[in-house]
Amino acid sequence: MQSSHPLQAAKAEKLKALHQREGIFVIPNPWDAGSAKILESLGFEALTTTSAGLAYSLAKPDGLGAVSLTETLKNAHDIVMATNIPVAADLENGFGESPETCAETILLAASAGLVGGSIEDSTGKPDIPIIPFDLALERVRAAVEAARSLPFHFTLTARAENLIHGRPDLKDTIRRLVAFADAGADVLFAPGLKTVADIKAVVNAVAPKPVSVVMGLGSSDFTVEGLAELGVKRISLGSSFARAAYGAFMRAAQEVAGKGTFTFANSTVPYGDFNKLFS
Repeated sequence: MQSSHPLQAAKAEKLKALHQREGIFVIPNPWDAGSAKILESLGFEALTTTSAGLAYSLAKPDGLGAVSLTETLKNAHDIVMATNIPVAADLENGFGESPETCAETILLAASAGLVGGSIEDSTGKPDIPIIPFDLALERVRAAVEAARSLPFHFTLTARAENLIHGRPDLKDTIRRLVAFADAGADVLFAPGLKTVADIKAVVNAVAPKPVSVVMGLGSSDFTVEGLAELGVKRISLGSSFARAAYGAFMRAAQEVAGKGTFTFANSTVPYGDFNKLFS
């Protein structure tokens, strides 16, 4: 049993309540303290980190184990300290295959000030991308047990990664999500759901547990309102905001390097606005 600060416990209750109240909410993904502060200023009620956004900021690839647990928790702690709203984290595959490692990762995440986090069933190995079902379930059970040992409600999200690792097996994905829900996960998440029918199938399979979906991975006609009508509880943005920011930076730099012009500056946010926000 770990002790927690009253403020952390209050944030934990707020995140729990967001998943229990009526309607849908958006939980965007900052990649550093500054982007987190911007998102908070826009009225978002909670945040969750992005493994890809952090990896890119460190000049590393995502999903291959290139970013360490230490780097992940340092980034998350910086975001927690920069904001006043609940912060959860993308804890990837728990930074180890064993259930014990997943449990320890949850406890370390809580020590970093986080009030939620996700554990996924990916291996980080392109040739064998998905952890076998039985072990994946053991890992979620261990993560749930660790989360419930804390003196506050740590919102645990369990992720089934088939669809973004070249395994379009919705039946197995739903089987995993249902098992993770039965094991005590608070939120269920299968990144890569693309159709109304597939989203409905997942929502119905794990009900009444809340379902999270990710938007911004590519072009889509979905809206917040439309996803709410399908029964989705939570929307994250993955690395899309980080890629949007880096994309604008690349285009600006390409203009200067390739054309010798500076028109990009016409649409930048004024210096004073950033100074005021971060003061």
